[in-house]
Amino acid sequence: MPTKLTNEIIAAAIEGFESQKTQLDAQIAALRQMLSGRPAATAIAPQPARRKRRKMSAAGRARIAEAQRKRWAAIKKPQAAAKAAKPKRKLSAAGRRAIIAAVKKRWAAKRTAAK
Repeated sequence: MPTKLTNEIIAAAIEGFESQKTQLDAQIAALRQMLSGRPAATAIAPQPARRKRRKMSAAGRARIAEAQRKRWAAIKKPQAAAKAAKPKRKLSAAGRRAIIAAVKKRWAAKRTAAK
């Protein structure tokens, strides 16, 4: 099953390969120095500085929180209306009498079977 590559995974892979590249360049330069006896002509490129993470302001966080509350309210609103629309069912007196009679009949049959 192919895995989905996200931007974070790709960025991490690039960073890892670049660090391997700088290590290889350093090793090649050291070997060239050993071979010729003087420093290599190609200098090792300095590593690029990492970007700093952006900080979100309190107002920005408040806007995001308010938007999320609105989304949750929109999701919960139809559910509350659906529950209130359906009234609770009640058992009629005739139904209750029928259930009681059926239970008494079952218990009577069980008692006679036990004897």
